[in-house]
Amino acid sequence: MVHGVAGASPAELLGDPRTVRVTGDSTAAVFRRIDDADAEAHPERYAGLPVPEAYCWSRLTSGNGARALWLLLLPFMVANLAHWARPAAPTGPGADPAPRAVRTYGVLVRILALSLTVLLIAAACEVALDLAVWQCAGSATCTATGSRLGFLAPEGGGWWSQPGRRLALGALVPTALTGLLWFLSNRTWSAYESQPPPAGSADPDTASDTAPALGRPGFWYGRRIVARLRAAHTAAGLLTVAVAVSAPTAAHDRRTTAAPALETFGWITQALLAVGAVTVAWVVCRRGRSEDRPDHRLDRAAVSLLPGAALALLAAVLLHACWSRPGWTSTGRLPGDFAFGVLMLGQGLCVLALAAVARYLYRRAPDPASALRGLGGPAVAMLGCALGGVMSGGVAQRVADWLDGAATPGMAGAPLPGPPVLLSWQAAVLPPLLLVLALLAAWFAVRAARARRGLAAAVAAEYPGEIPDTARSRRIAGARTAAALTDSAPWFVAAVSGITLVLGAGALAGAWLSGQVPGEAVRGGPPLLESAARAAQDAGSWLIGLGIALFAAWGRRAYRDPAARRTIGILWDVGTFWPRAAHPFAPPCYAERAVPDLTWRMAGWTGRTGGRLVISGHSQGSVLAAAAVWQLPPPVRRRVALLTYGSPLARLYGRWFPAYFGPGPLTALHRDVDCWRNLWRATDPIGGPALPGPASPEVDRGPLADPLAYGRSARHPLPAPILGHADYQADPAFAAERAALLARLETAARAEVPAQRPGVSKEPAASADPPGTAG
Repeated sequence: MVHGVAGASPAELLGDPRTVRVTGDSTAAVFRRIDDADAEAHPERYAGLPVPEAYCWSRLTSGNGARALWLLLLPFMVANLAHWARPAAPTGPGADPAPRAVRTYGVLVRILALSLTVLLIAAACEVALDLAVWQCAGSATCTATGSRLGFLAPEGGGWWSQPGRRLALGALVPTALTGLLWFLSNRTWSAYESQPPPAGSADPDTASDTAPALGRPGFWYGRRIVARLRAAHTAAGLLTVAVAVSAPTAAHDRRTTAAPALETFGWITQALLAVGAVTVAWVVCRRGRSEDRPDHRLDRAAVSLLPGAALALLAAVLLHACWSRPGWTSTGRLPGDFAFGVLMLGQGLCVLALAAVARYLYRRAPDPASALRGLGGPAVAMLGCALGGVMSGGVAQRVADWLDGAATPGMAGAPLPGPPVLLSWQAAVLPPLLLVLALLAAWFAVRAARARRGLAAAVAAEYPGEIPDTARSRRIAGARTAAALTDSAPWFVAAVSGITLVLGAGALAGAWLSGQVPGEAVRGGPPLLESAARAAQDAGSWLIGLGIALFAAWGRRAYRDPAARRTIGILWDVGTFWPRAAHPFAPPCYAERAVPDLTWRMAGWTGRTGGRLVISGHSQGSVLAAAAVWQLPPPVRRRVALLTYGSPLARLYGRWFPAYFGPGPLTALHRDVDCWRNLWRATDPIGGPALPGPASPEVDRGPLADPLAYGRSARHPLPAPILGHADYQADPAFAAERAALLARLETAARAEVPAQRPGVSKEPAASADPPGTAG
C-alpha cells in the first residue's frame, strides 16, 4: 500500500497499531504488522492470503521545520512544472517525433527558469543596494544621530561613507542569498535525489523510441543536469550582484577623468561580466536531461569552474568599488528600471515563444484531453513568472514603504526616490487582476449551483427502493458538483495567465512611457482617472504587503507546527513529484527517492522469493506506484498487479503532463501490466477513470456508490458519510478487486510451470512460493 498526499501512519494503513519496519530509514520505509514480519518463513500460515505491506513516504515532504523555507521557492517549482507540461510529441511507426521542437521547448523553459533566479537576486540587490545603502544611507532621513545606519552617513566622512564601499557592503546580502540557494539545492540533492536507479538513463526532450518516458531506466536520476544547472544558476546570481555593483561604479569612473586606471579596470570587469553571462546562458541551453543510461558523470568544468570564476569576478568588482573616490555622492535611483523592465519583457516574449512551440507540437499530435489544447505548459510558465514578480517586487515595495515612513514611495514629497517605477505599476495592476479573478470565481460558482440543482433531481433514483430526501440529494449532488470543478481548473488557469500577461504588458508600457509611478503619471488629468490610479497604486501596495505578511506568517507557523508543515507538504506532493529538469533551486523531487525505493522492493522481493504481489496506491501514491511499475523489468512486471484508487493519473497528470501520462503512455501501461484495476468516485475531486475509450472497462471500476447508502437501513442504521477522496479501503469493491488481482496472479503463476527436465521425478512437490503480498 502506498498512501496519498495527506500521508498516513503505518498503523492506519495496515489497520494494526503493532507494526515493524522491514526495510528503509526514518524518512521513508516499508512496514508490516508484527505478526507478518517473518511471513516468508511460514508460507503454510498464509495459503491464499495476502500479507499487507505499507510504504510510508510522507516525511519526504513534511519532515523538520526547515521545509518551511521551501515556500520561498514556489516560483521555481512552478517553472520546473512547465518543463514537464509540454504536449506529447508524435509517436508510432514512421512518425516524426519533432526533436527540434521538443528541444526548443526545453531550452525556452530553462531560460525562463534562469530569468527567475536573476529576478530574485535582482530584487535582493534592489533592497540591499539601491534602497538601503544607496538611497537611505545617502540621505539624512535614514542616517540621523542614533540611527543604525549612522556609520554609513556621507557627512561623517568615515570609511563607509563613500557610495562604492556602501555598495560593496550591501552586496553581501544578495551574495549570501545566492549561497543559501546553492546550499539548499546541494543539501536536498544529497538527502532526496541521490538514490541510484534500478537500471540505467534517455532524454524525454529528444528520445525517438516509443517506450513510455517514465519507463526509461535513468528517468529518476538527474544528477548530471541538476549539478550543471545549479552551477549555472549560482554563477548567474553572483554575476547579477556583480553587475549591480559594477554599473554605478563604472559609470562614475567614466564621468570623472581623475583615475584612468579605475576606468580601465571597470571596462575590463564589465567585459568579463558579459563573457560570464554568455557562458552561463550557453551552459543552460546546451543540453537537457539525459536518461538513456545511469549518467553518473559530471560536467567538471561547468560544475567547478563556473561558480568559482563568478565568485572571483564578484570579489574583483567589490574590490574595485571599495577604491577611494572622494567627492562621489549617491543620488536618485540605481538603474533598476531598465533591468527589471528587460527581465519582464524577456519573460513575456519567452512565454509567447513557448506557446508557439507548444501549439506546434499539439497540432502534430492532437490530444483532446490535454489541458488548454497544448498550452498548459506556457500557462504554468506564465504563473511562475507572475509569482516571481509579485514576490520579488512586493518585498522591494514593502521595504521602500517602511524606509519612507508616512510617505508613499515615488510620489512627490517623498524623502526617497523609492524602488523602480515598474514595481509600482505592477502593484497597481494587482487590484484589477483580483477583481477579474473574483468575477471568474463567481461565474464558476453560479455554474456549479445550476449543475447541483440538475443533479439533485436524479440522485435518489440511483438508490432503488429509497424514499427521496431533498436535503440528502442536495448534499450528494453538491459533493459531485464540487468534485467536477477540478475539470474546469485548466480554463481558470488560462484566464489567470492571459490576464496576467496583458496587465503585465500594460504595466511595462506605462512604466517605460511615463517614467513615473501611476499616481504621478496621471497627475493633472481627469479627477476620476487620477483617483483611480492613486487608489490602485495604494491598494496594490497594501495587498502585496498583506500577502507577504501572510506568507511569512504561514512559513513561521509551518516552522513550529507539524500540522501546518504537513499542509505545505501536501502542496509539494503535487508540485515536486517531477525531477528538477529546469530549475535546480526548486524544492527537491521526492519521487527520485520513492520510485527507486518501490522498484527495488518489488524487484528484490519477487527475485528472492519467486512470489507475486499487488501494489496498491491511493491518490499521489497511485502515481508513484505506476511510475515504479514502469521501471520494472518485464519478467518482474509479470509478477506484479496494480490497484489504484482515487488516482489522478489521467484526470490531473494525463491532462497537464500529456507527454508522460497521456492516453498513449497509460494505454502502454495497461498493455504491459495486464493486471490493473482502478477505482473511482464521482464525488472525488482528484481521482477519476484511468483510461479513455473502449479499454476503460478493462481497467476502471466506477463510479463507485458514494455514499454507500442513501438513507437509514438495517445494514446502515446511521447516515452513511460522503467519502469523496478518502477511505477507499472501506468500500467493499476494494477488497473484491484486490482478491481478484491476487487470483489472476495465481492463475498466471500456474500457467508458467516449467517443463520437466529429463531425469527429474514427476511426483508433485510442495510449493515453495511464499504468500502473495499486497502493498
